[in-house]
Amino acid sequence: MYKAIAANKRNTVLIMAVFVGIISALGWLVSAYFGNTSMTYWIIAGAAIYAFIQYFIASKLALALSGAKEIEKRDNPRFYRIVENLAITLGMPNPKVYIINDPAPNAFATGRDPKHAVVAATTGLLEIMDDREVEAVMAHEMGHVQNYDIRIGMIAFGLVSAIGILSDTIMRILFFGNDRNNNLSPVVIVVGLVVVVLAPIIAVIVQLAISRQREYLADASGAMTTRDAEGLAKALEKLQAYGQPMRRQNSSMAHLYISNPLKGGGVAKLFSTHPPLQERINRLRNNANKF
Repeated sequence: MYKAIAANKRNTVLIMAVFVGIISALGWLVSAYFGNTSMTYWIIAGAAIYAFIQYFIASKLALALSGAKEIEKRDNPRFYRIVENLAITLGMPNPKVYIINDPAPNAFATGRDPKHAVVAATTGLLEIMDDREVEAVMAHEMGHVQNYDIRIGMIAFGLVSAIGILSDTIMRILFFGNDRNNNLSPVVIVVGLVVVVLAPIIAVIVQLAISRQREYLADASGAMTTRDAEGLAKALEKLQAYGQPMRRQNSSMAHLYISNPLKGGGVAKLFSTHPPLQERINRLRNNANKF
């Protein structure tokens, strides 16, 4: 299982490299248009800064968008103590604990590092799951924090946004530019249009690949923390049986949740931020003796 975790981390590094390649290609187009090669480096640097700022404020935005409310131990001793015990087991600072008033069973974690971590669960999840299953879900979420998944996810989200802005800007330049367009090679224009159209699509697909890789990793990390893969498998089965869309939906933070919080079907499933629950359940049970 440690090999699987290491493989997931390597895959994420490779996937993030694709983002750099996409932004570099867009930077090359702008450089070719203006005849200034140094603009590529400025564009890469600007995209990185934009992604960093997006990541830095993301946790506060996620909590506001979800409607999560912070609790103390006296507000819900059962849930708070489960999180507290997991933090002790992992040797992590106790994260802030939030509850979302929503009948849809779900949970998420956010925070830029373990010292600034937040975990949240819906009232629906706490109602349908026993202590063993709640512990498994929270171990999964704290696995996200432990593995810095939220940092990777938010940087990826920032880069996707940056690529979208760059593509839109370049498209406007190519179509509504001045006489400079007449001096461009037809090959550059054709390649430019292809890259501009495909870049946002590829970026979103790459973001989804990152999210799915980190879900598998968090499942493995959670099962290793509790030494109870079956507990998490049972929790995922309940999410499969009782899952429903969240009341407050926002696609920009869908990847944070343990289960897809959005309405889905057809094409939506193809572009889901989460691997199928049944596949995750099968992986846990097939590798139960390795945790």
